[in-house]
Amino acid sequence: MARQRLQDMSFARVYPLYVAKAERKGRTRAEVDAVVRWLTGYDDAGLARVLHEELDLATFFAQAPRMAPQAPEITGTVCGVRVQDVEDPLLQRIRWMDLLVDELARGKALATVLRGSAPPA
Repeated sequence: MARQRLQDMSFARVYPLYVAKAERKGRTRAEVDAVVRWLTGYDDAGLARVLHEELDLATFFAQAPRMAPQAPEITGTVCGVRVQDVEDPLLQRIRWMDLLVDELARGKALATVLRGSAPPA
């Protein structure tokens, strides 16, 4: 049931929540965008398009230009769930994004959040 609700939720609905969480902790929308671009491979125009089209999360991830090669190395806990143990690929990708935004909001350096990679241009 949780998967059904999450996959149908639009990225446009979740994105402002990520931005608000980051901004409450002194981070910026640009940093959230860098995290999303790094994880999914969307560029600024692609990110703007998915927000405008209000793609659901399943489509957002299915149409992602490329998932970060380091994404399977993302480990940690979100809402008591270890992201590395999530078996459903879509839910795992959603949890990866949640965890990365959480790390950003907790004050980790952007390069650390991006697993040592340079932020996407």
